[in-house]
Amino acid sequence: MEKQELRSGFTTGTCAAAAAKAAAAMLLTGNPLLHMKLVTPKGTEADLPLFHVVLEKDQATCAVQKDAGDDPDVTDKAMIFARVQYFDGDEAEAKKTCYCNCGEQEESSFLFLTAGEGIGWVTKPGLSCPIGLPAINPVPRTMIFQGVEEARREAGFEGPLMITVSMPEGKKLAEKTFNSKLGIVGGLSILGTTGIVNPMSEEALTATIRLELHMKAVAGERKVILTPGNYGEAFIKETLSLSMSEGVTCSNFIGESFLMASEDRFKDILFVGHIGKLIKVAGGVYNTHSKHGDRRMEILWGCASDVIQTSEDLKQQILSANTTEEAAKILEDHNILEPVMTEVVHRIKKQVTEWSGGIHVEVVTFSTTYGILGMSEGAKDLIETFTKRNDDRE
Repeated sequence: MEKQELRSGFTTGTCAAAAAKAAAAMLLTGNPLLHMKLVTPKGTEADLPLFHVVLEKDQATCAVQKDAGDDPDVTDKAMIFARVQYFDGDEAEAKKTCYCNCGEQEESSFLFLTAGEGIGWVTKPGLSCPIGLPAINPVPRTMIFQGVEEARREAGFEGPLMITVSMPEGKKLAEKTFNSKLGIVGGLSILGTTGIVNPMSEEALTATIRLELHMKAVAGERKVILTPGNYGEAFIKETLSLSMSEGVTCSNFIGESFLMASEDRFKDILFVGHIGKLIKVAGGVYNTHSKHGDRRMEILWGCASDVIQTSEDLKQQILSANTTEEAAKILEDHNILEPVMTEVVHRIKKQVTEWSGGIHVEVVTFSTTYGILGMSEGAKDLIETFTKRNDDRE
């Protein structure tokens, strides 16, 4: 019997954006809605039913139920609410605790975005949201503002609006996550980069990786780019100016992907990834999923202690960092970021070369704050090779 194809779902960011757009449309037109359509950053159209619709004179509220598809997501089936109301308060004060967007026209009034019940607030550095503001990540913020701005434009309204996103179950669900350790208190984060949740069946993912590598090999390809996920894909396209048609996304199955590449007799691999994922590889972690443990700071400290004079104070700063972005800032403040990243890249290259049975591998690791953090010695030449191949094909 053939196995049923796994079903994708939508991120909390997509749900929040749909609810916010719907609430704004209802408030500004006075017409209740049953569902809301929007296009995700990946280009997929979402048509989401609305629940708990309340339309009042000065505000409108509705909810979208999170559907994670076949992904075992902690937020699956949770209701994500958005309330949109006319804003007549102090804009300067609102900016202190809200995200704000002035809209598409310079003369447009601000849109404000804040968090209600069950959405966490950021209390520590190193995350993609500023301290003191809600844990609503950049892509979902953009989606929410775009949706509400579209509703505002269609209604011909230019006044300021306040958007409040909430998730009543969020605080309880957050207990099942690492949010408190990361410095997100009071609830969950609104997340997403593509707007789509892809199922995380290990068997399905590894089969897809194997198939993609094998198809390239059968087509005569002997060079390939490997990257763990969305951050790496975006970096490859936007910073390295390379095409992901040359690449394969390996998710957390990094060791296994290099083994697969060796089985298909690839000769050259460009391995690109965010430091938060690749630092685990430097420590020999074969599968980088968090369920297998998190030794990122311990591994980073091990790299640092091998190449610089260390102190107990610096050790504690690194080990106490919540994210690798925060740790990179600490290293930068001590003027040791470059030598430590050189050692990190050396260890990554040594490890993946071993996993692949001796394939020629070059490594690039980056952070969202600093861009490229480290490159192996031959990475530029291999990047140029891929660039030339892209140019020749155009």
